[in-house]
Amino acid sequence: MDLFSQSWAALRTAVAELPDEDFERPSGCAGWLVRDLACHLVIDAQDVLITVATPEDGPPTRNAVTYWDLLDEPPTGDDPLDALIVRLAAAYQEPRLLKFHLDDVGAAAGRAAALADPAARVGTKDQVLTVGDYLSAYVLEWTLHHLDLIAHLPDVAGPSDEALSRSRAMLEELAGARFPEAFSDVDVLLVGTGRRAATDEERAKFGALAGRLPLVLG
Repeated sequence: MDLFSQSWAALRTAVAELPDEDFERPSGCAGWLVRDLACHLVIDAQDVLITVATPEDGPPTRNAVTYWDLLDEPPTGDDPLDALIVRLAAAYQEPRLLKFHLDDVGAAAGRAAALADPAARVGTKDQVLTVGDYLSAYVLEWTLHHLDLIAHLPDVAGPSDEALSRSRAMLEELAGARFPEAFSDVDVLLVGTGRRAATDEERAKFGALAGRLPLVLG
């Protein structure tokens, strides 16, 4: 719960402190500008609010790691929601309006998460999780998107070491294998999810795991 709050606050702060011109730069999400990514975070915040307010009585069917589905192909941008996000982001016109909306909805999502009972069960994506597991799953979401945000903004602070370490552990559990210790947490997350192509030398170090990469989360 604490790491959810910390990683979410760090990501929102990074967006809030960006100069306007940075919103037109590319992000680490293929085909998305920084403004598109920021708009996606608004949708994410809405999802958190909706899920925390959607109680379920049944037993959990997923946990913080199995919440994520592994897709066969990376997003192409053709998905209606992906296309909508790009149009919606452009409609804001001024970065300050997008910043305001993210701060408003994002802060509310943060408060709702902090007030929620970690043991309570909630429903999302036709699955049941405890609040604690659901919020823990989002640590990986926030960390990856924080890396997406700074992909072409080297002067912007990145995710915390704790968030990176926890996200690496979750990705390794999804992969069912440990990534080589020589790889930093950042490189594991970028290469492991296809945000950066592995070099030939890196692929050799991954061994049999290389054939299973990237892990596309959905």
